[in-house]
Amino acid sequence: MTSRVIALVPAFNEEAIIEATVDGLIGAIEGVDVVVVDDGSRDRTAIKATAAGATVLTISKNLGKGGAVNEAFRRLNPGDEDILLFIDADLGATSNEASKLIVPLIEGRADMVIAAFGKPKKKGGFGLVKGLARWGIKRLGGLEVKSPLSGQRALKAGLWRAVGGLAPGYGMETGLTIDALRRGFKVVEVDTAMSHNETGRNVAGFRHRGRQFAAVVMVLAKRMIGLRRASGTTNRK
Repeated sequence: MTSRVIALVPAFNEEAIIEATVDGLIGAIEGVDVVVVDDGSRDRTAIKATAAGATVLTISKNLGKGGAVNEAFRRLNPGDEDILLFIDADLGATSNEASKLIVPLIEGRADMVIAAFGKPKKKGGFGLVKGLARWGIKRLGGLEVKSPLSGQRALKAGLWRAVGGLAPGYGMETGLTIDALRRGFKVVEVDTAMSHNETGRNVAGFRHRGRQFAAVVMVLAKRMIGLRRASGTTNRK
C-alpha cells in the first residue's frame, strides 16, 4: 500500500502568507494532501488557504499549535503508514523544502525527520532555549541535534500514536523528540533552506523566548521525573 502524505499546517491569522505556503507544498510534493488547520483565525486565512488548494479544518477556539495538530489528527484518523508533515504556516515559498523530509522515511532510514535550519537572518536570543533543549534531548534521548526546536517534521502516523501526540505549549517539539527516541524510533535531521518569521532582540522576542525556556524546562522535568519513577518501580521488583 502506498503511503499518503498529509501536510498539517496549523495557522492563526496568516492570511498574508498562507497561499505561498500551500503553493510551495503542492508544487514540491506530488499527491500531497495539504490540510490547513485554521486555529481560531479572525482574518481570511481559511478563505485564502482554500483558494490555494488546501483542505481547511476550522477550529472555533484558538488551541495553539499542539492542540490544533492533535485535533486535526483526531478528525483525520490517518493510517499508521501514512506520512505526516508538520509545517508552519509562515514558511511561505520555502515550504517546498519539505519534500526533503519525506525521503528518509520512504527509504526506511528514519521514523521521524527533523528539518534543520540554517543561520537566522537576524540576531535573536542568546541560544539559551536551544541549548537547553539540545542538552535535554541528548541527556534523555541520546541524540545530538542541531535544530532541537524545529517544528518542521515528517513522521509516520504510527509513531504519532505511539508517543501520544504533541504536548501543549512551546516545549512540544522537544518532548516529541525525546518521546520518540525513548521508544526506540530512529530520528534524523535533514538540512534545509527553510525560513520563517523570526523574533528579534526586542521586548516581544525576549518575552517569547522566556515562555519557550519555561516550557522546555517543564517538558524536561516531567520526563526526568517519569524516568526516576519508572527506575524506582523497577528496582523494587
